Amino acid sequence: MDVQEFPELGCYGLAGHSAQPHDLLEEVRLAEALGLGSVFLSERFNVKDAAVMAGMAAAVSTRIGIGTAATNPHTRHPMVTATMATTLHRASGGRYALGLGRGFDLLWDVMGVPRVTGARLVDTIGILRTLWSGGSVVGHDGPAGTFPYLSQDSSFDEHIPVLMMAIGGRTLELAGRHADGVVLHTFFTDDTLRRAVETIRNAAADAGRDPASVRIWSVLATVTDDIPTELRLRKLVGRLATYLQGYGEVLVRANGWDLADLERFRNDDLVQGYPGAFDAVGTVEELSHLRDDVLPAEWLAASATGSAAECAARIQDQLDAGADSVILHGATPTELAPVLKEWREIRPPALDPLPANPGWMR
Repeated sequence: MDVQEFPELGCYGLAGHSAQPHDLLEEVRLAEALGLGSVFLSERFNVKDAAVMAGMAAAVSTRIGIGTAATNPHTRHPMVTATMATTLHRASGGRYALGLGRGFDLLWDVMGVPRVTGARLVDTIGILRTLWSGGSVVGHDGPAGTFPYLSQDSSFDEHIPVLMMAIGGRTLELAGRHADGVVLHTFFTDDTLRRAVETIRNAAADAGRDPASVRIWSVLATVTDDIPTELRLRKLVGRLATYLQGYGEVLVRANGWDLADLERFRNDDLVQGYPGAFDAVGTVEELSHLRDDVLPAEWLAASATGSAAECAARIQDQLDAGADSVILHGATPTELAPVLKEWREIRPPALDPLPANPGWMR
């Protein structure tokens, strides 16, 4: 399998909100042509189904890695998830990685499904790996559910990596112990990234694993000056504000930021009762207010902004902080083309070679 020019870099397909899933086809084609190593697919319960999008990506590509980042372990029966992953694994020629995450407790509450615990994640991963290896799950009663009998095919010997999405310390440790790869969170400071990498590697070592075998992806919000002002505000200010709306305390604590600043954001007249996600419906005036009057500048600085060259330089910062790979988040392949051109000029020639599959280190 040919390896892309930049196997250490990835992007998201249909970054942010999209009403046109068909756009993913051209995005994947262009991402592969530009040399990006992987495309990641974030599931939303509207027109972004992870299985469908991954199948679309596999159908129009031959080299680029494909990862769900993320789907959740309980919105599909484990047998359905196992079948989805095996199908994508074979359809892509081994380029697919299954990414699992906790999701949002409030969403699960209103949907009437259980919240996702660390134990459920681990239990689900164990079931999937058993099925992929040709084994059977018999009389299972655990955090993932009660299953009298599960089996795919006794001839299976499928090597499908599992990615885990992680923010807080306990999930980072869980990922280090059980996952093949880890996708971190957008708006991590460089210091937070270093601590996260150390936590994952230490947890892997404590579990008797090779710490270097876990592939760690930094997620770097990448917003160049080339795009229109409104779009820049949505991708940077709107995206951070949306995270703070949903699980602000988790992100703020992970970065060691001041919780008083989070309370100031939450208590702002604009934020209270806001009728949607800021990155979807925020206006220039509203987002400018958040940038200028509410959000600390250091929070927004945990990103790649400015010229294409300045954004490319931030990739190296992520690698220097210990990440193996970097997802250039929130930008389409078209928007990333100038950044990749600049990265080509400064990319260290001695970067460790990486496989096409985003879940494997070797």
